[in-house]
Amino acid sequence: MTQASDETFISHYEYGEMLYQYPRGVSCVSCHGASGEGKEIARYKEEGEERKISGPDIRSVSLPLMAKAVNSDHEIMPRYYLTKEEIKAIFDYLQQKNSTKALP
Repeated sequence: MTQASDETFISHYEYGEMLYQYPRGVSCVSCHGASGEGKEIARYKEEGEERKISGPDIRSVSLPLMAKAVNSDHEIMPRYYLTKEEIKAIFDYLQQKNSTKALP
């Protein structure tokens, strides 16, 4: 998929939203929340202790750090192999979505 432009039928914001909701069939929103605020994924007990797995808050993550995280192996989050354009669209979507929440 290529970067959305003015000639496409969706805006850059909508492209980022689509990717954030369902990139490659797995949604960022499932672990990072609707606005990137982070989200509890699961609770379990290990050796009698309650533990939880959470997706971290990514609202203040820089574009370079997001790009590195999305395309790297992690203990829980899989590597997504997103393009620079796709990562930038997701980043811009979260930035715009969270900046409009701060408006009165």
